[in-house]
Amino acid sequence: MGLKPTLVAVALLLGACRSDPIHYHTLSPVQPEGQRSSNDIQVEQVSVPPQVDRTQMVIRQGNSGLAILETEWWGASLADELHSSLDEQLNNPGAAKLLLRVDVQRFDSIPGRYARMDAQWRLRTLGNDARPLTCRSSLQTPAGGSIDELVTAHQHNVQQFVELVEQAASRKACP
Repeated sequence: MGLKPTLVAVALLLGACRSDPIHYHTLSPVQPEGQRSSNDIQVEQVSVPPQVDRTQMVIRQGNSGLAILETEWWGASLADELHSSLDEQLNNPGAAKLLLRVDVQRFDSIPGRYARMDAQWRLRTLGNDARPLTCRSSLQTPAGGSIDELVTAHQHNVQQFVELVEQAASRKACP
């Protein structure tokens, strides 16, 4: 076999191995809404269900199925992506400092239906022995059929969650 046929064979094999490009998504909106809180809320910890805590997006299929999308990825693991988005929207240096822990108990992505986030969260004052405020939130936003529309719905849930945390920080009570 000559050099030319070998190069053609290698080119064909490499072409056959070509994969679709990976698309990266973020939970951080392009422009966060609203004014800065009068509190500086530091995100201590974010946990999400292990089934969805990966860089690849996971969507629900049918009543019991999950699909890992190999070409649709978060910018980081889901827990890190959510942590970064919350930190970006809640951080207000120089204001009264509060600490936030978020335990996401459900993070559903259903294209064409909705994005859902159920979370239990705790807010406490830094260095204060006062009892922390523990709240629960369930957020659901309709989503279109595309992955971009699904991500936008999740971004909306995160923005709503930020508003609830800010309300709790101001009122010292769960919203």
